[in-house]
Amino acid sequence: MKPHFELNKVTSKLPKHLHKFIVNQPYNEYTPQNHSVWRYVMRMNVDYLTKVAHKSYIKGLALTGISTEEIPRMDGMNRILKEIGWAAVSVDGFIPPNAFMEFQAYNVLVIASDMRTLNHIEYTPAPDIIHEAAGHAPIIANPEYAEYLRRFGEIGSKAISSAKDFEIYEAIRMLSILKEHPNSSEKEIEHAQKTVEYLQENMGELSEMAQIRNLHWWTVEYGLIGTVENPKIYGAGLLSSIGESEWCMQDKVTKLPYSIAAANLNFDITQPQPQLFVTPDFAYLSLVLEEFANTMAIRTGGLKGVHKIIDSKNLGTIELSTGIQISGIFTNVIQYKNNKVAYFQTTGPTALSSRNKELIGHGIAQHPTGFGSPIGKLKGINLHIEDMSPRDLKAYGIYEGEFIDLEFESGVKVQGKAITGTRDLKGKILLISLTDCTVRYQDQILFQPSWGIYDMAIGKEVVSAYAGSADNSSFEDVSRVSEVKTQKIKYTAKEEELYEMYAKVREMRTSGAIDPNKLKIIFEFLKKEHPLDWLLPLEIYEIAIVQGGDFSDEVYHYLRKLQEQSSFQKLIENGLQLIKVKN
Repeated sequence: MKPHFELNKVTSKLPKHLHKFIVNQPYNEYTPQNHSVWRYVMRMNVDYLTKVAHKSYIKGLALTGISTEEIPRMDGMNRILKEIGWAAVSVDGFIPPNAFMEFQAYNVLVIASDMRTLNHIEYTPAPDIIHEAAGHAPIIANPEYAEYLRRFGEIGSKAISSAKDFEIYEAIRMLSILKEHPNSSEKEIEHAQKTVEYLQENMGELSEMAQIRNLHWWTVEYGLIGTVENPKIYGAGLLSSIGESEWCMQDKVTKLPYSIAAANLNFDITQPQPQLFVTPDFAYLSLVLEEFANTMAIRTGGLKGVHKIIDSKNLGTIELSTGIQISGIFTNVIQYKNNKVAYFQTTGPTALSSRNKELIGHGIAQHPTGFGSPIGKLKGINLHIEDMSPRDLKAYGIYEGEFIDLEFESGVKVQGKAITGTRDLKGKILLISLTDCTVRYQDQILFQPSWGIYDMAIGKEVVSAYAGSADNSSFEDVSRVSEVKTQKIKYTAKEEELYEMYAKVREMRTSGAIDPNKLKIIFEFLKKEHPLDWLLPLEIYEIAIVQGGDFSDEVYHYLRKLQEQSSFQKLIENGLQLIKVKN
């Protein structure tokens, strides 16, 4: 089936389960005011960030095809991003962290298609195209950072979540949507805020996903680089916020040397950050990432790793020492001395793989209700099954067509008739299939003959445990798409009329065909019908000052009067200073 989005050299490699998060960029829904908000933020950012951002940022804007004049089109960005081996896709607001990071692992930036409103021009709690396109995209033009981002996605997508992680994701998504929508009530926002606060305070022990999400926040989103005394900005959340990019440089914001300790420091997405971390260079980010990855179940495996997957209540994979991978929802583990895994069990559709490729005949159709197997050494035999040669296997009675009676050191007993064995390319045995099989542990029946053929996975131990499936094609629906959608703003006739004025002023500025009389009519309309709109008068002044005369003075004094509205004061002042510098 043809995907609903444009494929290119990079996006064609995305696994199908990620396709469902991609939406078409609603470019025609951006209002002329949206474009003006983009232009204001970008011009302010470029002016200020040339002084405080990492040197890669300004270069990256040009390399990634991002203009300060209008909201970028995704297809235009992709034509340029492909030159550095990346791509961008449009998504609906926040997507689950595992999916977000998996996109990164494939060198794909996910860009929230929404655009912040004028009321949230300095900062929005919801991801928007300014944050994603103007924050994330320029820095990936730096090869060292781009590799960190890709590697982060690769490792982060395997991080195991807790059952509460999806709850907090949904709660933050809802809060960000309500805060950005102009018609949300204070009661709705307050309720959503309290829900987020309650969940954050009652998360319990942080999961791997919660920890790596923290690392992502303190680097990719809110990272500083250089020295603690003289840091530069590279985090997308700071690069895309004209408020926080200035705020973060103040002494009141604590600057800490970046380390793995950041993994345990939570954040509040709705508030300016009280402290930030400074990395000496981009290469150091990768060192800390590897340090954290060494603590993850994907590298440590064992009983603890299996428990993490069980607690997550989500699709996960364990890999045994032979290389066989079992993917499903794990529900039980039997342990014995020294915290070793004796037996593991999944419930529901399960797939078996080797080297991330599903074993033929061992997909979810073959194992629709679950899978369980003992692992470890056989009792009284020093040689592990996986280390036995065909001659050894025959000597110990493990041979096709023979009735076998195996007892593991853990006490698990397997009795049945061996049908066949499955080996990898190197000849290592991965599975032994039995018929008329009974599997017992003490007084528990773990498998009985009436259930059909029993496939026993072979391995000394669990060497790895991680989120998701070993083979991405084994399960169609790996990540859930939130049922809570971003809310499209419905504009009144009066607002639509205002946006027409924005469009007319924009046309004059871009074409150079300035009509002083039309400009004055628009200005009078604004004063009468939209006395709190400050951005369009600023754009009118930008044109009028070139013409000179009494009209530009009139607009200037009007803007100064508008500054008496405290919430507009700094925004107007910054805009006036930018126009002054330009002229």
